[in-house]
Amino acid sequence: MADKLLNKCQEYIHRHGLLSTGDRALLAVSGGVDSMVLLDLFSRMPYRYGVAHCNFHLRGIEGDEDALSVQEKCRELGVEHFNIDFDTAAQARATGESIEMAARRLRYDWFHRLCTEHGYTKIVIAHHSDDSVETFFIHLIRGTGLRGLTGIHVTNGKIIRPLLFATRREILDYAHEKKIGFRVDSSNLTTKYLRNKIRLGIIPRIKEISPQFGATMTSNVERLSDALLFIDRQIDALRQRITEPTGRGTAFSIDRIDPELPRNYVLYELLRPYGFNSEVVQDLTHSLDTAKCGTRFYSHTHVAYLDRGRIIVEGIQQARAYALSVEQHVQKVYGLGGLLTFETVEREDAGSLQQLRHTALLDAARITYPLTVRLWEEGDSFIPLGMSGRKKVSDFLIDEKVALPDKNQQLVVLSGKEIVWLVGRRIDERYKVTAQTTHVLRIARQECDDALYR
Repeated sequence: MADKLLNKCQEYIHRHGLLSTGDRALLAVSGGVDSMVLLDLFSRMPYRYGVAHCNFHLRGIEGDEDALSVQEKCRELGVEHFNIDFDTAAQARATGESIEMAARRLRYDWFHRLCTEHGYTKIVIAHHSDDSVETFFIHLIRGTGLRGLTGIHVTNGKIIRPLLFATRREILDYAHEKKIGFRVDSSNLTTKYLRNKIRLGIIPRIKEISPQFGATMTSNVERLSDALLFIDRQIDALRQRITEPTGRGTAFSIDRIDPELPRNYVLYELLRPYGFNSEVVQDLTHSLDTAKCGTRFYSHTHVAYLDRGRIIVEGIQQARAYALSVEQHVQKVYGLGGLLTFETVEREDAGSLQQLRHTALLDAARITYPLTVRLWEEGDSFIPLGMSGRKKVSDFLIDEKVALPDKNQQLVVLSGKEIVWLVGRRIDERYKVTAQTTHVLRIARQECDDALYR
């Protein structure tokens, strides 16, 4: 049985072209059975690899023991090992993310940094077929399109999943046969998280009805993946027919799209490679229906706008001069892939007045409309909350050790010519809520959820 799993893994890697002899693989190893089996399999295959382990400090001594277990195994195998500690709860509080999303962002950012710093070319994750089925249900429950129903993909950039063919049962059997030590994450036994509710509650009941459910779902996901591949090819063909270069970007001719097609979906697929999410595309489609030109729609890297029956898409560097004007009645605007919401409330209705990274609480009486939302520019300055003197935005971002890609996407909100919020980082001292404040302007930034067509 053990040799069978090893052979199937090697065949799966070869069939999907996941690794070559020139690659260096960074294995994400938590200490659980899936990743410890992954580590054992790689120790028996001819690939160069190292190990990365994250301690999210969410389970007390259990997490510390996981880290020691992985470290000891790596020493036994003589393999390069990296370990990092995250204060995940504090990160989630600072950003407004869920614990799960904060942990995911932290670990993948770190994996990519390790690749850059130590020459790894692939990030290897121990997801298996049961994980893919659970992901199918998570997307289905939260709302998704066809892309979200294809489960977990075997590759995603540098990320590869060479165990995606295997079931949880096969992995457990391998671990027992090979006497592989592994840690049991107690959080996997609680129904606090949606994935566990699906794993422990929904799927076992379905298997009572259909014992072959696992194999059936694997076939279903494969068919959905085939359908998605067909759609992607058709979208690529359409893109070639309706796209033409402009002086600073790309233009899509709307009148060349078959009116019988679902336009919102087609536009989303056309604009998705530029980072536009489904919410932004819905607003753009509404502007098409109302013949409203001039409004600009932002992703993290591009801006799109309507011009004489065409959608023009330009890189964000060409769009640095563009600014969004926000009148007092406006409740939301999209900027660089994020949704900014604006709400003025009486101070007693404002709730907690704690300043969080992704929320600005400002004295509404000090605000002059229209507000302006734009990318920061050289020469911009403000008085950061808690300070008494002006500071250049460029210096503030350097002191905060903000990476260059994030610097290029940094938004500011201005009242008149003064910055009131360096979005996601710090408000201006002069606009803070004080004892004399009667009304609070709450501006919040949210990363737009791209689930509708995912």
